[in-house]
Amino acid sequence: MVAAVKHLTMEELEAGLDDIRRSPKDVGVLELIVRRPATGEREVLEEGELHLAHGLVGDNWSERPSSATLDGSPHPNMQLNVMNSRAIALLAQHKDRWPLAGDQLFIDLDLSAENLPSGTRLALGSAVIEVTPQPHTGCRKFVERFGLDAMKFVNSTSGKRFNLRGINARVVRPGTITAGCKVTKI
Repeated sequence: MVAAVKHLTMEELEAGLDDIRRSPKDVGVLELIVRRPATGEREVLEEGELHLAHGLVGDNWSERPSSATLDGSPHPNMQLNVMNSRAIALLAQHKDRWPLAGDQLFIDLDLSAENLPSGTRLALGSAVIEVTPQPHTGCRKFVERFGLDAMKFVNSTSGKRFNLRGINARVVRPGTITAGCKVTKI
């Protein structure tokens, strides 16, 4: 069951920024894996498979149309949504609410463009993913779940600098990932 919480104010969110800034730069941890089998559904996984063509196996990314492609097909550079675990911990306030963000991978690692520019690769489990240039922005559902101040916070100057809403990535080497595994910048 997802805990009910009060949305944090901008002041409360900004007070948590220092902890997010302390995220590791080179080696972190995959804190949570979330599969979206259908729109609005979430499955927390202990282990997942990353596939070149399908992203996280069992996730609906490969079936969802995208407004970011000319033909409406899934965008190949938006296969995976990755969010900083410290950022979602602040926004969601309870770990059982993390999946509401809609991201598949939550990692304790500095996701800033300075630390992880487009093209940077991350090894996790036996898989490798690559950061892509497409921005990851919040939507109406993000505001409903975490509040308007949360959306303003992740889209603020600091929020964009640290990619607090997260980053997009694609699978470049398929493999198995597990919650708690090491994530290494390569």
